[in-house]
Amino acid sequence: MIVIDTSALVKYLLKEEGWRRVSAFLRNNREIASLELALIEGANAIWKRYRLYRDVNFETAQRLLDYLHATREIIIYENPLEYLPEGEKVALENGIPIYDALYIAQALKYGKLATADERQGKTAEKLGVEVVYL
Repeated sequence: MIVIDTSALVKYLLKEEGWRRVSAFLRNNREIASLELALIEGANAIWKRYRLYRDVNFETAQRLLDYLHATREIIIYENPLEYLPEGEKVALENGIPIYDALYIAQALKYGKLATADERQGKTAEKLGVEVVYL
């Protein structure tokens, strides 16, 4: 099992630079996990693009949200509260946000993390997690 975080999912959904790597990753891996939090963070990223940056229209935002929810067919989403105690420890000891630390805590269980966030990835590597940078 490999954990994918929100930074990678959003890169894919919004077709940001490097999104094709994420697409290939999703196609080529069968056991992918993430946190339910990724659905919320991903939806918020889409909202920002629609409402704050105004670089996507309403129909595109709705389609992107549909794609985000469709990832439930290929990603096993777990409750982030299951990882909160370990995530808090990782955050406090490494000076990273709880949100990022929760994905690292999940990756500590499974051994691998896929991310587009270099700082998060470096922290995970320091803790013995294998990291795939997307």
